[in-house]
Amino acid sequence: MPGMMTRAAILSRIRHALRRSRVVALIGPRQSGKTTLARQIVPADSPRYFDLEEPMSLARLAEPMTALAPLRGVIVIDEVQRRPELFPILRVLADRTPLRARFLILGSASPELLRQSSESLAGRMETIPLPGFGLAEVGARALNRHWRRGGFPRSFLARTEDDSLRWRREFIQTFLERDLPQLGVAIPGEALRRFWAMVAHYHGNIWNAAEPARSLGVSEPTVRRYLDLMTGVFLVRQLPPWHENLGKRQVKAPKVYVRDSGLLHALLGIRTDTELWHHPKCGASWEGYAVEETLKLAQPDDAYFWATHQGAELDLLLLKDGRRIGVEIKRTDAPTLTPSMRIALDDLRLEHLLVLYPGTRRYSLSAHATVVPLSELATTSWEAFLPRRRRLRTES
Repeated sequence: MPGMMTRAAILSRIRHALRRSRVVALIGPRQSGKTTLARQIVPADSPRYFDLEEPMSLARLAEPMTALAPLRGVIVIDEVQRRPELFPILRVLADRTPLRARFLILGSASPELLRQSSESLAGRMETIPLPGFGLAEVGARALNRHWRRGGFPRSFLARTEDDSLRWRREFIQTFLERDLPQLGVAIPGEALRRFWAMVAHYHGNIWNAAEPARSLGVSEPTVRRYLDLMTGVFLVRQLPPWHENLGKRQVKAPKVYVRDSGLLHALLGIRTDTELWHHPKCGASWEGYAVEETLKLAQPDDAYFWATHQGAELDLLLLKDGRRIGVEIKRTDAPTLTPSMRIALDDLRLEHLLVLYPGTRRYSLSAHATVVPLSELATTSWEAFLPRRRRLRTES
């Protein structure tokens, strides 16, 4: 499998987006493959390609309006977060009649982190998230390797396990020492390294800012700022809690995950399959990996977890097209229908509950719950997992 990976599905999605939208933002963590995809649409040596990490491109954009206005077709601006002052100019150029050019902008920070972009290009920009390789791209046979190494292309495709781990460690160091300062982040790299390691140990757990704040000797608001920053550059996921009036005390703090399992393993010092299987965070790592792959496939409108102080919980509550689908993740050989699952089905009025596990056989637990091998996320559409009927379950 090492070598070129075409990523045909995401490339097709980008091309379709460029046909209907004036500005398309391809956003995701650094080294996730954005540049490789963009260069399949506009060659790197084209006058319509600007890489804001290259001095020549920066020089060409010394007068942005003069440089961009005459160009026609698709214009690529790579690492756009380095020049946020370009966004008002892109708005002017995207509003021209007739429309002379469309823009594909690549960024390593979320629109929320780059608030100016979301304000300047409101109603004009379509956003496409790009994580690293997904299970559907690498194939079910590569599931264990994908879980162990993560989805960053250079990590997944590395020749050896040592090469993969070395790349991930260098990524972490470069991100802290170079990439964050380029985003204007003035937090000392060592403080963020310690914080990121703490997040790795919290992986899959409900977040409590008090403990990291005490360990780092900073305030809880400062720790929350760190967490929001790591979320905004796509390296941490904060999964929000779902709560509604159920007459039960429900958890109202987010769960946190290191989004890429390979980076999680590097932060935890895990080098091999054996070390992973025997590590105390093995189950949490598997859960986070399954959460990310489910979200990539389902593309929900909203995603939450749910937990009560009485002990009932649900790993994922997905809302999409008016449907409520639950996802529970079990690293066991033969999951059964637990009391917690029954409570979630009833209290949350789930249309269906999917139980993902590492086995190879799909089977039913009840009329509204199905056990599904995680590997099937590589080969099956999300809709194929769901029941045909579209009305929600009523309370029994």
